[in-house]
Amino acid sequence: MTEVRTPVVFIHGLWLHATSWQPWADLFALNGFDPIAPGWPGEPATVAEARRNPEAVAGIGVDDVTNHYARIIRELPAAPVIIGHSFGGLITQKLLGQGLGVAGVAIDPAQMKGVTPLPFAQLRSGFPVLRNPANRRRAVSLTASQFRYGFANALPAAESDALFERWTIPSPGRPLFEAAFANFTGDSPAAVDTGNAGRGPLLIVSGQKDHTVPDVVTRASYKLYGDSAAVTELKQFADRGHSLTVDSGWRAVADHTLTWLSRQGITATRPATA
Repeated sequence: MTEVRTPVVFIHGLWLHATSWQPWADLFALNGFDPIAPGWPGEPATVAEARRNPEAVAGIGVDDVTNHYARIIRELPAAPVIIGHSFGGLITQKLLGQGLGVAGVAIDPAQMKGVTPLPFAQLRSGFPVLRNPANRRRAVSLTASQFRYGFANALPAAESDALFERWTIPSPGRPLFEAAFANFTGDSPAAVDTGNAGRGPLLIVSGQKDHTVPDVVTRASYKLYGDSAAVTELKQFADRGHSLTVDSGWRAVADHTLTWLSRQGITATRPATA
């Protein structure tokens, strides 16, 4: 019987380039999966190009990104595992709720519609964008100090600076506005179908020192799945911040993800369908 390798689609969030997933992609390939990490619509191929051309992603919103990845997923030879970080985690949940993917992993996911906690740390992390309504139509860059507060507060300063230089890019402000006002908008792009009982299993991951998506926000997202018959699990990593997918401790998160997928019966290869 012919078998196919199970695809894995990695989706990054704001301010990190798609290539920041490369260590994860290498690990998943080593474990037999077929990983890809496409950028957001319009995102240049390298960090350097993205920094030179911030206007390439200006004005892009959550629905634009979701539809972009939905098209990619529908063109794959088999339904993938979908793994996203931050706004990529929100988009992972939206795609899984739409019935795409065999499983999803949402790591420190941006808040969906229905989440009500709004901690000060999250407000401060979003302030560089939300302070100016015009940023809804712009791409915005973080400073090294803003990155350290929002992403790397649980890291030594030297590691924070190194990650900032290696991976950060300008990102559209619009998704932050869409998430911030989701509970005041009837048809919000940040809405997720949490009641889809036929979706694949979902793992929600929280870094308990995260400033950008604090643990209380991630737990509130998890609780919105309380009435769903589909598998939904929460994993909390103590002493980890929003940088947990790219910092020196990324492997612990990736290894837990692989173990969880195995427990759900998601294998690296499966029989090909006609």
